[in-house]
Amino acid sequence: MQGIWTTEQVRAAETRLLARVPEGALMRRAAYGVAVRAAELLTLHTGGVQGRRVVLLVGAGNNGGDALWAGAFLRRRGVGVAAVLLNPTKAHPAGLAALRRTGGRLLEPSECAEWTGNADLVIDGIVGISGKGPLRPDAAALLDTVSAPVLAVDLPSGVEPDTGAVDGPVVTATSTVTFGAYKPVHVLNPQRCGDVALVDIGLTGELGEPALLRLDPADTASTWPVPTPSDNKYTQGVTGVAAGSAAYPGAAVLAAAAAVRGKAGMVRYAGPAADVVRSHWPEVVATGSVFDAGRVQAWVVGPGIGTGREGTEVLAYTLGQAVPVCADADAITIIAQQPDVLDARDPDTPLVLTPHDGEFERLTGAAPGHDRVAAVREAARRFNAVVLLKGHCTLVADPDGRVLVNKPRGAWLATAGSGDVLSGLIGALLASGSDPWLAAGVAADVHARSGELAARGVPVSASGVLAAIPQALREVRALVG
Repeated sequence: MQGIWTTEQVRAAETRLLARVPEGALMRRAAYGVAVRAAELLTLHTGGVQGRRVVLLVGAGNNGGDALWAGAFLRRRGVGVAAVLLNPTKAHPAGLAALRRTGGRLLEPSECAEWTGNADLVIDGIVGISGKGPLRPDAAALLDTVSAPVLAVDLPSGVEPDTGAVDGPVVTATSTVTFGAYKPVHVLNPQRCGDVALVDIGLTGELGEPALLRLDPADTASTWPVPTPSDNKYTQGVTGVAAGSAAYPGAAVLAAAAAVRGKAGMVRYAGPAADVVRSHWPEVVATGSVFDAGRVQAWVVGPGIGTGREGTEVLAYTLGQAVPVCADADAITIIAQQPDVLDARDPDTPLVLTPHDGEFERLTGAAPGHDRVAAVREAARRFNAVVLLKGHCTLVADPDGRVLVNKPRGAWLATAGSGDVLSGLIGALLASGSDPWLAAGVAADVHARSGELAARGVPVSASGVLAAIPQALREVRALVG
């Protein structure tokens, strides 16, 4: 898994490392990484480096120093470099001296718009991980004149580093170079960061346990069950699906089909849409009621069951069966309206809740807000459950405080029925015996990959996402050999 550390953790690690290395060494190492990425972007967008024009937007502090040193390195490669000092009295002295020694220009206010408007690349060194709040008006006005790609130093200026929140004018970067560790902003607001390159400056041994984790393909591939010669349909896991209604059978079809596509050994459907589910997926063992569904290793409950008496009885029954439960959609609303339904659950039995923002607010009494990580972590603790908070960046929190961040792959999953597919995938993994936190995170990863594959640049339906699941699984396995 890929670790992500808070700004407080990173600053503490940098302080410990700085005590052991020569003064200025870390900054020059970081700045060299910025210069290398800048040269790559210049080559990509203009075909070369020699003679190109780069503008540095330089704020106070170390990020401004990184930008100035990077400008000095670029000058040595024949790049025309000019710096806009947004706070001249607080510009980094050593970085400023290095830029001047190599022939870099310091722009007068009257020159700034012409240079930024005709630059081949702009380097954002306005604020660093200690900065708070949006861009100030003078910096925001300057950014309005930029049409070139923007390379951010550590993070796009104006974006809150630990939450990714935006509250006013900010930089939208084509690419970001970060140092020593990924920070929350890089995974919580990737649309502002662009692609993120990590430069090793020697922090690894100083960082401690990460605050967040992100799955890599090896995690997904190793978690997804693969049948062995000794397996049968029962040992691979039997997933129960309690979803849909006679009037709205679609949720039942999608959730049950996703469990099938997710390689559950057997899928048992229980509910009023049994005939429709059977007609679409004859391999599903379907019955009209959860009370005579037969034995399962995990339940998916909630999509389309309604929030009245019958839906409540179905939820209470599944919670009382001493097997892991993925509760989605109407099940979450029932829990929000009737919290005592959770009394049917053995506290030691795994429960996965999968709310979107509106359901999260109903469930907890408050919207996730700008600090989504803190909100989902608290909800997991409060309900003693794994909580998967849907969104552009899906978050998965365990009651023990662990949080997974799912890498966004576009907004293709914002379509009716997509959540039913995700629930079915989670149910298949729960039935296989996977750790519930990891099962939810890995299912979200495959779900997102499936959406990306199905869409191919155009809107896609939940059925399209469902059809792409096998290909997504094949591609994950291919990535790790």
